[in-house]
Amino acid sequence: MSKTVFDISMSLDGYITAAERSPDQPLGRDGEQLHQWLLGDDRTSLEYFARVSKANGAVITGRRNYDDSLPWWGADGPTGDLRLPVVVVTHSTPRAVPEGGVYRFVTDGLESALEVARTAAKGRDVTVMGGARLARSFLTAALIDEISLHIVPVLFGQGTRLFDELPDRHWELELIEAVPAARAVHVRYAVRRQPPSP
Repeated sequence: MSKTVFDISMSLDGYITAAERSPDQPLGRDGEQLHQWLLGDDRTSLEYFARVSKANGAVITGRRNYDDSLPWWGADGPTGDLRLPVVVVTHSTPRAVPEGGVYRFVTDGLESALEVARTAAKGRDVTVMGGARLARSFLTAALIDEISLHIVPVLFGQGTRLFDELPDRHWELELIEAVPAARAVHVRYAVRRQPPSP
């Protein structure tokens, strides 16, 4: 059965970007450290990523992450040569879209975006990525089945925190897997649905 998995890299102190974000540095000053586990020679991390990525059939992201990342992603999107469909949650479709790109723009909410992504994934998992506001929205709407974190051994002190401003509710998580590696610790949790409020 297809799952919806929120997946992101973050610093040990809970930031998904460093401070001083700019168009040239969308992850902030030295924020690219968050993805070195995927780009370097950390064999354990690369093997882990290759294994868990096999289940992925489509990606959902937010408009800001799309705008920030498009210069690096190009028409192929974040999955490169795999060219998995990317559903962008947005208020309006951008005027300039890469020709032959993998992007689909959804303007009528999270549930609609998830439906489009599930159809595109053809029974495989849907990965929600970037950024913090989108993650919190999906969690609050009870649309996330798993949380996958790549915890990088760096302390940013400032930047964009992942779980700030969540509603005053408790999400119970169940550890599925923890893989320690040189450049990151990879953890996956199943999200247990909280009981209805009395």
